[in-house]
Amino acid sequence: MTPTRPLCLLAWLLLASPALAAPTLSGARIDDLRGLEQRLGRSESSAVRDRALSQAERLAGGNASDRWARALYLQLAASAEARLDDPLAAAGHLAEARGIRGVERAQADRWLRQEAGLRLRGDQPERARALLDNWFQRHGGTREDHWLMAQLLAAEADWDAAARWVNRALSGGGEPSEARASLAATVLQRAGDDGGALALIERRLQGADGDAETWRRAASLAQRLGDPGRAAAIWEAGWRRGVLSGAEDLRQRIRLHLAGGTPARAAELLTTALEEQALPDDLEHRRLLARAWQAARDHDRSLDAWRDVAERSGAGDDWLRLGELAYGWGEWGIAGEALAKARDLGEPEAEDWLSSLPAQEGGEATGGTEESGPADEA
Repeated sequence: MTPTRPLCLLAWLLLASPALAAPTLSGARIDDLRGLEQRLGRSESSAVRDRALSQAERLAGGNASDRWARALYLQLAASAEARLDDPLAAAGHLAEARGIRGVERAQADRWLRQEAGLRLRGDQPERARALLDNWFQRHGGTREDHWLMAQLLAAEADWDAAARWVNRALSGGGEPSEARASLAATVLQRAGDDGGALALIERRLQGADGDAETWRRAASLAQRLGDPGRAAAIWEAGWRRGVLSGAEDLRQRIRLHLAGGTPARAAELLTTALEEQALPDDLEHRRLLARAWQAARDHDRSLDAWRDVAERSGAGDDWLRLGELAYGWGEWGIAGEALAKARDLGEPEAEDWLSSLPAQEGGEATGGTEESGPADEA
């Protein structure tokens, strides 16, 4: 809510005061109020505040016309304070104005509504909420009120209650502003409605590129919802738009494709990245490449990739992994070689695998006792 809208409101009050049964103001008083209104429009906020407060103090204790004029001066002072970024001082002036005897209930309620927004801006959510509760007791509340109540409850970290007001505001129709959509997504996520939060964020991303953090947040929510394919698609869209970039985002792009059911795409991206030196050609990335080809069930590329990892690392468990994988795909020669190396490097499980290898065609068993020994590869 914007609490600094005195120009139209004050003019309306002055022109419509008979219909409101407000006391008649003298021509000189109206001219003075309008003059301050115009100066406020020229950003003379400090001068307007000082003049308005001085006039309000001078009119204290006067007749009905003086009291009405005093309330209007306080409203101008509140608008000036808000423009000077002192929302609590502005809220105090509105509270004083609406408490003046003779002010119409409808006008007092409008000032109460503005005061609630100012209290929230001034980091007084509890007082703001009490004011808005008072408002809702007498008014059904507009979509704007629903957003404000959601904001108040979010400030108090009452996420479940805030989510209820967010949903009321969203059900009122219309597209929320960027700030409100962000608030709504945060509230729904904190309240445990990851699906609702993600839907909001995706709607925002459809209409604009958004910043990198918004794209990352959307992908993270999709992962939390157990939909890695959706997460990969979101990340891919952000990458193609140029919002996501750099080595770390590229790594995450590859990981999400691997987790999201498109491992061949992950392997292709990583292969290109290593060839173009976009990512370091190190053991970590070679392991990731081997996992991707394995998940894609590309036998030749997978076995080649795991052999490369084992040769680079010289670790028994990498040779064992290659042997187990080759065994599962019926590549007995590769399995025998890899398992023998794993055994020689101290992996005790390799012996069991070797002993279970079938005999190669036209020869002895590939593995087993010392007498049978592994058969030589053809």
